[in-house]
Amino acid sequence: MTDFIIFDDNPGLFGPLTDLRPASRLRTGAQLTSQRQSRRLGGDAVAQWVHEALADVLREHEAIPVNELPAGDSHLCVNGRWSALEQLPLPGLGEALLDQSTGDIVIAHLHAGETESFLDSGTLPDSTVTSSVEATLYNGPWDILDHLEAALADDLPALGIPAMAEDQVSVHGAHGVHLHPGAVVLPGVTADTSAGPVVINDGAMIRCNAVLCGPCYVGLDSTIMDGAVLKPRTVIGPGCRVGGEVGGSIFQGFSNKAHDGHLGDSILGRWVNLGAGTNNSNLLNTYSEVIMRLSPEGQSSRTGRVFMGCIIGDHVKTAIGTRIMTGSVLGTGSMIASTSPPPGTVDAFSWLTDRGASTFRTDKFLDVARTVMARRDCTLGPGEEAALVRLAEAATSRRSG
Repeated sequence: MTDFIIFDDNPGLFGPLTDLRPASRLRTGAQLTSQRQSRRLGGDAVAQWVHEALADVLREHEAIPVNELPAGDSHLCVNGRWSALEQLPLPGLGEALLDQSTGDIVIAHLHAGETESFLDSGTLPDSTVTSSVEATLYNGPWDILDHLEAALADDLPALGIPAMAEDQVSVHGAHGVHLHPGAVVLPGVTADTSAGPVVINDGAMIRCNAVLCGPCYVGLDSTIMDGAVLKPRTVIGPGCRVGGEVGGSIFQGFSNKAHDGHLGDSILGRWVNLGAGTNNSNLLNTYSEVIMRLSPEGQSSRTGRVFMGCIIGDHVKTAIGTRIMTGSVLGTGSMIASTSPPPGTVDAFSWLTDRGASTFRTDKFLDVARTVMARRDCTLGPGEEAALVRLAEAATSRRSG
């Protein structure tokens, strides 16, 4: 068993997806990255080290210490962006593994007296012996989508959900359907497992005439609506309601797309609600590489992808009939209620209508957030509320400046 500390070395790489969580707690397959790291290392994280703005939020969701060093003579520090899709040799004491393509630190094994300085500064002690390895580090949301199929191939068998015991689903393909005993499948459901398995977790419901194409995953207590189509490489996190056509996309959890509309090659945060008929484009008419800007003040980034949909932060809402253009980023807490498509990058807590852009009032936003979360028997903790208020204040300052 290998105990380790997860550190968050670059919180700005994932845009609004990491406004309220570190990179290690992103769902990058059927599991969170941190869960895959635990499986790969054969142990558990005993602490997390994150930017101070996220510390109180993380403490509300983690049982392990945050920004506190555990006891011990040495510590194994693991980058929260490491996908854990490959088995790496563990460095010896005083050694570190660097990604050979970027030079980023993947794993470092340090004396206890050196650990905190490293975690605070990101700089290894001068005495550290380094070696290069081929490691998959996520460097943006597009990287998560690039490696989604590999992550599903790694995660789905590890869930241990048994193959379907009876003929509840019409199946085409050799990979099969894995159905938790606590899941419910209604009549008329079809699964195409020719490219990978379909895995349905506890408490999930697949309603009548839905079509699921593997590899795909439906998480705890999620509902796939009547007649929905889940195309390959789709991940539905816990507590979601999903209808229409979805492909190559990840729902972090507790988000709704309950009505018709297309969503492709996209990542949604938590507590998102896409109004009926919301559609996104995931391919430019020129068939060229998609360029994205993850924040209004950030630089444009090449994604390396021709198929790239949208990145949607937590607590985003769209009105009926919303059109989201290729490569769009919708900031945390934004409200899209315009008949024209929103800009390619929407700032956090923007309220967009046909009359223009204004700021979502923080008190009103928090009232809505509490109401939405209560519908899933969840509450808005004080740490998360404080983080949302800080994000709203920063967005207001940007717009007024």
